[in-house]
Amino acid sequence: MTPSRSSPRSGPHGSGPPSRSRAHGGHLIGAYGLVALTVLLVLVFSLTLPRTFPTQDTADSILSNQSIPAVLALAAMIPIVTGAFDLSIGYGLGLAHVMVMYLIVNGEWPWPLACLVVVIGGAVVGLLNGLIVEFGRIDSFIATLGTGSMLYAVTGWITDGGRIVPGPQGLPAAFTDIYDSTLLGLPLPAFYVVALAAVLWLVLERLPLGRYLYVIGSNPRAADLVGIRTRTYSVYAFTASGLIVGFAGVLLAAQQQIGNPSVGLDYLLPAFVGALLGSTAIKPGRPNALGTVVAVAVLAVGLTGIGQMGADFWTIPLFYGGTLLLAVGLAGYSARRQLSTVASRDAPAAPPTPPTSPPQEGGPADAPP
Repeated sequence: MTPSRSSPRSGPHGSGPPSRSRAHGGHLIGAYGLVALTVLLVLVFSLTLPRTFPTQDTADSILSNQSIPAVLALAAMIPIVTGAFDLSIGYGLGLAHVMVMYLIVNGEWPWPLACLVVVIGGAVVGLLNGLIVEFGRIDSFIATLGTGSMLYAVTGWITDGGRIVPGPQGLPAAFTDIYDSTLLGLPLPAFYVVALAAVLWLVLERLPLGRYLYVIGSNPRAADLVGIRTRTYSVYAFTASGLIVGFAGVLLAAQQQIGNPSVGLDYLLPAFVGALLGSTAIKPGRPNALGTVVAVAVLAVGLTGIGQMGADFWTIPLFYGGTLLLAVGLAGYSARRQLSTVASRDAPAAPPTPPTSPPQEGGPADAPP
């Protein structure tokens, strides 16, 4: 009787290759681990703080207060896709919101025109950042740190080191409503985040532009060899980031209703924590819009719960700093794991070794030497 031979594609019980099932399980954990962590944090804080955390006021507060950090995190994510960093986004946010207040209060501009000019100005700042990095051949970390310092100087020059305070009549109600209004019972800023994340997901995941940006971020040399204009598309990424920063500045002005020249710096670290931590979720190993939103949700729920438990003020920077280190480490691990998975999948299989049959009697093996 011929012994049965198990299929090489089945596991010990014929249920599929164990390595593939383990890899699939690891992928699910990596992709949706932050989503599960968000749900877990909500449950823990709801049980710990049953009177304050699981309420409509808390949900509205999270959706409203975390909208600007989420928008800025999405802005920071775009250059990261190409392997660059834009450290000027915090300074740009401060300048943008101060300019909106200056044009409306001091310049007496119509608020729609002021907002439009500031958003376009943000795109111009992003364009200049991209040109300096790509055509000036300056490292993005150094270049944007320098331009950010210059933006901060312009902010101080416009405000003369003080604050821009509206007059007794205040700001136009239609302008403040772009932040204070609700839609379908939820704060309107939450819908801005959802719409922006959907647009970025469509561009990065479904359009050729997004694929070009990912190729540039993973291997610029290979992108050049296949004909992708790496400099041009990198400038596009910085410009889009600046455009979103300008929009975030408009939202910040409508929220604060006062021009504070230093407020933008408070958003720099949360933005990069969200962008880097987001690269470990949904699409582990690469920055993505949906992962960034999930990361911001984790941070928002964690900070809200910690705050309601009466934590001291210094726990916030400690939380962000520790999370940033964790995010960078997890992002690097996810990227290395993705590369090793691709390499093992694309590696050529070893040729099969032909079976050796024992020599027959009377054959050459029995012949005398």
